Amino acid sequence: MDLGWYLVVSALIFCIGAGGVLTRRNPLVILLCLELMLNAANLSLITFSRMHGNADGQIFALIVMVVAACEVAVGLGLIVAIFRRKLPIDVDELKELQG
Repeated sequence: MDLGWYLVVSALIFCIGAGGVLTRRNPLVILLCLELMLNAANLSLITFSRMHGNADGQIFALIVMVVAACEVAVGLGLIVAIFRRKLPIDVDELKELQG
Protein backbone atom coordinates (compact mmCIF):
# COMPACT_ATOMS: atom_id res chain seq x y z
CA MET A 1 0.00 0.00 0.00
CA ASP A 2 1.30 3.41 -0.95
CA LEU A 3 1.88 5.61 2.08
CA GLY A 4 1.33 8.80 0.11
CA TRP A 5 -2.43 8.40 0.49
CA TYR A 6 -2.05 8.77 4.24
CA LEU A 7 -0.49 12.18 3.67
CA VAL A 8 -3.42 13.18 1.46
CA VAL A 9 -5.87 12.06 4.15
CA SER A 10 -3.82 13.90 6.75
CA ALA A 11 -3.92 17.12 4.72
CA LEU A 12 -7.68 16.74 4.22
CA ILE A 13 -8.31 16.21 7.94
CA PHE A 14 -6.08 19.19 8.77
CA CYS A 15 -7.98 21.42 6.32
CA ILE A 16 -11.33 20.36 7.79
CA GLY A 17 -10.06 21.19 11.28
CA ALA A 18 -8.62 24.54 10.20
CA GLY A 19 -11.87 25.43 8.49
CA GLY A 20 -13.79 24.63 11.65
CA VAL A 21 -11.47 26.76 13.78
CA LEU A 22 -11.83 29.72 11.43
CA THR A 23 -15.61 29.54 10.92
CA ARG A 24 -17.17 28.22 14.13
CA ARG A 25 -17.95 30.31 17.20
CA ASN A 26 -18.72 27.60 19.75
CA PRO A 27 -15.65 26.92 21.95
CA LEU A 28 -16.38 23.20 22.18
CA VAL A 29 -16.46 22.88 18.40
CA ILE A 30 -13.25 24.89 18.15
CA LEU A 31 -11.55 22.50 20.61
CA LEU A 32 -12.76 19.52 18.59
CA CYS A 33 -11.42 21.08 15.39
CA LEU A 34 -8.07 21.67 17.09
CA GLU A 35 -8.04 18.00 18.03
CA LEU A 36 -8.65 17.13 14.38
CA MET A 37 -5.69 19.27 13.38
CA LEU A 38 -3.44 17.61 15.97
CA ASN A 39 -4.56 14.14 14.88
CA ALA A 40 -3.77 15.06 11.28
CA ALA A 41 -0.29 16.08 12.39
CA ASN A 42 0.04 12.74 14.20
CA LEU A 43 -0.97 10.86 11.07
CA SER A 44 1.62 12.68 8.98
CA LEU A 45 4.34 12.11 11.60
CA ILE A 46 3.62 8.40 11.68
CA THR A 47 3.47 8.22 7.87
CA PHE A 48 6.85 9.91 7.47
CA SER A 49 8.21 7.64 10.17
CA ARG A 50 7.05 4.57 8.26
CA MET A 51 8.42 5.94 4.98
CA HIS A 52 11.89 6.40 6.45
CA GLY A 53 11.87 3.22 8.54
CA ASN A 54 12.49 4.71 11.96
CA ALA A 55 10.39 5.26 15.08
CA ASP A 56 11.10 8.95 15.66
CA GLY A 57 7.79 10.09 14.17
CA GLN A 58 5.86 7.67 16.35
CA ILE A 59 7.55 9.04 19.47
CA PHE A 60 6.68 12.59 18.43
CA ALA A 61 3.09 11.48 17.76
CA LEU A 62 2.86 10.26 21.35
CA ILE A 63 4.16 13.63 22.56
CA VAL A 64 1.56 15.43 20.44
CA MET A 65 -1.17 13.24 21.95
CA VAL A 66 -0.02 14.21 25.46
CA VAL A 67 -0.10 17.90 24.52
CA ALA A 68 -3.56 17.45 22.98
CA ALA A 69 -4.86 15.81 26.16
CA CYS A 70 -3.51 18.69 28.25
CA GLU A 71 -5.05 21.22 25.87
CA VAL A 72 -8.46 19.58 26.14
CA ALA A 73 -8.29 19.41 29.93
CA VAL A 74 -7.40 23.09 30.26
CA GLY A 75 -9.82 24.20 27.54
CA LEU A 76 -12.76 22.29 28.95
CA GLY A 77 -11.95 23.57 32.43
CA LEU A 78 -12.05 27.14 31.15
CA ILE A 79 -15.32 26.56 29.32
CA VAL A 80 -16.93 25.05 32.44
CA ALA A 81 -15.71 27.98 34.55
CA ILE A 82 -17.15 30.47 32.06
CA PHE A 83 -20.44 28.56 31.90
CA ARG A 84 -20.75 28.49 35.71
CA ARG A 85 -20.30 32.25 35.90
CA LYS A 86 -23.22 32.60 33.44
CA LEU A 87 -21.02 34.42 30.93
CA PRO A 88 -21.71 34.11 27.22
CA ILE A 89 -19.99 31.15 25.63
CA ASP A 90 -19.97 32.64 22.13
CA VAL A 91 -16.35 33.28 21.17
CA ASP A 92 -17.15 36.63 19.56
CA GLU A 93 -18.79 37.90 22.76
CA LEU A 94 -15.84 37.14 25.04
CA LYS A 95 -14.05 40.45 25.64
CA GLU A 96 -11.90 39.47 28.65
CA LEU A 97 -9.03 38.13 26.54
CA GLN A 98 -8.54 41.33 24.53
CA GLY A 99 -5.54 43.45 25.41
